Amino acid sequence: MPSNSHSASVICHVPAARALAFLADGVQLGRWALGCWQTRDVGNGVVQGHSLFDGQPGWVRPVADAERMTVIYHVGGSPQTLSPRIHATVEPGTAFGEGDGCCRVSLHASRTPDMDDARWLRLVRCHEVEVLLIQSQLDPKSHHSS
Repeated sequence: MPSNSHSASVICHVPAARALAFLADGVQLGRWALGCWQTRDVGNGVVQGHSLFDGQPGWVRPVADAERMTVIYHVGGSPQTLSPRIHATVEPGTAFGEGDGCCRVSLHASRTPDMDDARWLRLVRCHEVEVLLIQSQLDPKSHHSS
């Protein structure tokens, strides 16, 4: 039975607040999200980019919760059809025995009922690469993942 949820994580050598701000920035999203590349601000907290797979446009509204250290990505094929599909979490280094100068960044996805096996596998693989892109964007000197 295939899994219905997936998480991918990396350690970033930046403070948690910096990582959260980066993840919540919709324009920055276009530098690491393979399904929404080269985003541009279209207003009301929504950005529009395109998929590197098929060139199709996509829209995202990142919603940050600084208290919980999360970003929920509302994703859709138009600004009117956005739904919360992906979320990111940031854990300060002190939560796992490290200092304030690092954090763990994780991307989490849940499989929707209409997602076939091929689409789900692509999403899982994308998140595994995207956390590495996030890590390299936040800490260009870091070339290792956790």
